[in-house]
Amino acid sequence: MPGFEIFGDEERKEVNDVLETGVLFRYGFDAARKEHWKARSFETELAARLGVKHAHLCASGTAALSTALAACGIGAGDEVIVPPFTFVATIESVLMAGAVPVFAEVDDTLCLSPEAVAAALTPNTRAVVPVHMCGAMARIDELKTLCDRKGLVLLEDACQSVGASYQGKALGSFGKAGCFSFDPVKTITCGEGGAVVTDDAAVYAATHAFADHGHDHIGSDRGAEDHLMVGSNFRISELNAAVGLAQLRKLDWILETQRRNKAAIKTAMQAIDGVTFRALPDPEGDSATFLTFFMPDLDKARQAAAALGTAGVDGCFHWFDNNWHYIRKWEHFHTLKAAARLAVQALPNCPDFSDVRLPQSDGLIGRAISMQIKLGWNADQLAQRIEATVEALKGI
Repeated sequence: MPGFEIFGDEERKEVNDVLETGVLFRYGFDAARKEHWKARSFETELAARLGVKHAHLCASGTAALSTALAACGIGAGDEVIVPPFTFVATIESVLMAGAVPVFAEVDDTLCLSPEAVAAALTPNTRAVVPVHMCGAMARIDELKTLCDRKGLVLLEDACQSVGASYQGKALGSFGKAGCFSFDPVKTITCGEGGAVVTDDAAVYAATHAFADHGHDHIGSDRGAEDHLMVGSNFRISELNAAVGLAQLRKLDWILETQRRNKAAIKTAMQAIDGVTFRALPDPEGDSATFLTFFMPDLDKARQAAAALGTAGVDGCFHWFDNNWHYIRKWEHFHTLKAAARLAVQALPNCPDFSDVRLPQSDGLIGRAISMQIKLGWNADQLAQRIEATVEALKGI
């Protein structure tokens, strides 16, 4: 996830365009901005890049998720099936919508298992949110077929997987809506930013309004705009959009570089006894932000993580012991600690989140380690990393 690695003259030029006009707000001030519409340009280019009809930029990936849930009509008491392996923002967004997160197991893709989703359905299920974790895809075709058959909203969390695809179709474009993050450590970054994409005109209109206090954005006089709904302020600034616009134009080069570096490391690791790799439903569509591999058991995974650290192989994550991305260590979620009382706690279908049991996911995540793939490695650094990785793992 190398956005922060590649700031250059392109980003400076786009930001300076904004600073020279003095218009940091994404709406209005038409004359003063001198035709510089950075958020609007990013949205147009992102939609074209992903092959969707509409894209709307938000302040963050979390804001995108909250906006998409609202635009798709997900609210109080609705059950939303989610994976236990994700950044906690996925779950926070469901809770803040007043909906109930229902956890289903992941499979060897480390994304939602279609079979587990089918088993988790109840009469209250309204949506399924597969998370395309660590740059690669869930079994999105099977999940889409299931959702279509059951009349459920498919909302893709592709926050970590911009540029990835399945069978030539961009991740984020399979569902009713898809969400992306452009925070400082994503594949491309705005500093802070996110996006909702959709082919549904009604969802887009609701997205565009909800993220800006319900404004309909019709006409050039903001004070005369109507309000379609009660919304929030999830707007992105022109400065953030300017950075992201420059980075989006580098995406093809980023993907090419990541894929080349990942392939070199993976080829060398294939000779290590006991090491296997995450299942990729479409290897050609992997954005290659991470190389995720499995050790034979939890103890060996912990040994491997420690050995890689000692060997100086940085950017390796053993998710089972990580408190950001796996449900096991989300203590604040288990007890539903919140600044204000969450309405979901009063719902009759609210589960006991202090005792979520997911043995299949525990078994997989306990064995998994993800190695971050960077853009900045030169040939010598990549060779040294490969040598250190093989040496650290071969004796475990």
